Amino acid sequence: MPLALLALAIGAFGIGTTEFVIMGVLPEVAGDFDVSIPTAGFLVTGYALGVVLGAPITTALGTRVSRKRMLLLLMALFIVGNLLSAAAPAYSVMLLGRVVASLAHGAFFGIGSVVAADLVAPHRKAGALAMMFSGLTVANVVGVPLGTLIGQSLGWRVTFAGVAALGVVGLLGIARLVPEMPRPAEVRLRHELAAFKNVQVVLAMAMTVLGFGGVFAAVTYIAPMMTHVAGFADSSVTWLLVLFGLGMVGGNLLGGKYADRALMPMLYVSLGALAVVLALFSLTAHGKITAAVTLTLVGALGFATVPPLQKRVLDQAHGAPTLASAVNIGAFNLGNALAAWLGGLVIDAGLGYTAPNLVGAALAASALVLAFVAAALERRENVVGTVVAGSAGVDARRSPVHH
Repeated sequence: MPLALLALAIGAFGIGTTEFVIMGVLPEVAGDFDVSIPTAGFLVTGYALGVVLGAPITTALGTRVSRKRMLLLLMALFIVGNLLSAAAPAYSVMLLGRVVASLAHGAFFGIGSVVAADLVAPHRKAGALAMMFSGLTVANVVGVPLGTLIGQSLGWRVTFAGVAALGVVGLLGIARLVPEMPRPAEVRLRHELAAFKNVQVVLAMAMTVLGFGGVFAAVTYIAPMMTHVAGFADSSVTWLLVLFGLGMVGGNLLGGKYADRALMPMLYVSLGALAVVLALFSLTAHGKITAAVTLTLVGALGFATVPPLQKRVLDQAHGAPTLASAVNIGAFNLGNALAAWLGGLVIDAGLGYTAPNLVGAALAASALVLAFVAAALERRENVVGTVVAGSAGVDARRSPVHH
């Protein structure tokens, strides 16, 4: 694998850390700014919405800039956002810093996906995407627990200053290792927008929202589920999230490996297994060992869908993949927000802390149905294309030749 992928993975590690570490230091942030935990929770929501809205806007603004230069600008924006959070004198400034940092998220992964895919041979594209996204998954194993520990020991401001420093390392790595890849001359914003007319691109994004939403329906409420239902101590939640992160790392690499060989079968297996495991989680959550094993499996199966889904969007968007790729990253975050909301609804309805698992199972099953629909439509399009091409060949042979 090219060294440039390592630079992209470092950037992804920093972005993944800043996205999720806020959950670990939320009580400290709320205490410092004298706001309630739910109010501090808007620092999570604001970031997610910033990714959803920022991905298409930032990417669209960058269509006239070379991809390498755009990646450098995005890392600079990420650094500024985290420094603003670290130095925030008031809650509102902290929220602004989170939003600024989030604006880099979707476009970085979107443009980074295109760059990563272009760095390798066609049959290794999903593996290259998995390599870049490994930075995001490793962040959940190393960056988030370490950032939480630093925040609790030295203060949350040190955590965000450290994340900004990671951004600097990522920026320098991209500047040094990523080759200059000029924007193709024919690419314009209208061409990028045209990709959304393709029903396969829209279906792939819907699979992203529902499939990834299935994971976060369960994981958003993992702390109360593990402490109130499984019987773990509060202090155990950190290592349980490490297990989830390890599952993410393994699943992401496995998804990248097999998506290059058989993309749609990989989606069928991962989404189908995810739906089953999430449904079983409502039962396995009542035992410590079974709950820990199931949580790891949810992380693995959930992230096994990431490389194939991202590659499918890139493949189906054809000559204008950048905006579609970035919007698909926003779709992951839209799935997070949707799942968290639906999970909250069933808990508020008095169905218990395991109820979001069933919501997640339903979302994953819906994504699986869409995968079968997408494959059926693709087969029909291929058959029609073959018939039309065959008819054209027959007509050409039957046409009289005039001399």
